Amino acid sequence: MSVTDNLEAVRRSIDEACRDAGRDPSEVRLLPVSKYHPVSAIREAAHNGYVLFGENQAQELAAKALEVGAEGIGFAAIGHLQTNKARLVAEHAVELHSLDSLKLAETLQRRCEALGRRLPVLVQVNTSGEPAKSGIMPAEVVCFAHALSAFDALEPRGLMTMAVNSPVDDEVAACFQRLARARARVRDEFGGWDELSMGMSGDFRIAIREGSTCVRIGTAIFGARPATA
Repeated sequence: MSVTDNLEAVRRSIDEACRDAGRDPSEVRLLPVSKYHPVSAIREAAHNGYVLFGENQAQELAAKALEVGAEGIGFAAIGHLQTNKARLVAEHAVELHSLDSLKLAETLQRRCEALGRRLPVLVQVNTSGEPAKSGIMPAEVVCFAHALSAFDALEPRGLMTMAVNSPVDDEVAACFQRLARARARVRDEFGGWDELSMGMSGDFRIAIREGSTCVRIGTAIFGARPATA
């Protein structure tokens, strides 16, 4: 199947999951994850109305942005970002979905100030408690949001998480529920913070049921990553 066919199938699945959850499909955006895939595939998706794509690696994001940015195509940085790669994201990303430390916020603030731009960001939260996953703890979200208010070049939009990799739906749902509760606390304090970026190919239906506003899907759209990746 082509990228076009895959996009249509994935969007139908998202719309169906929304209806099953009693939600309006317009409340959930699809972020195609294009990491390791060529710009030809991105251009095909763009012809179908998708103009924002997720990338895990800052160098790959920057290279693709330089190649197709003039065509109205943008990229969201969704992987863990080291501070020494912050310049690439500040220069080339439309959004950052993985802000996970004040040190990174400080670095991005300096880079964005120098560029005269504001960067929309989502704070990554470790809702599974797994040491291998990045993100602040759910209990830290409100304090972290207070600290972020000092960085006026960053525009907090919401929260992001990756659920535990488990065959037990209730364990996956619990991660998404923790993120939703964390967002409720920060919204009570500040207002805004509308985005809940949660759900990938294997668990987006559960994420939608628990309130996701953005699902990040790659393989189901672009196919398996190239063998050289």
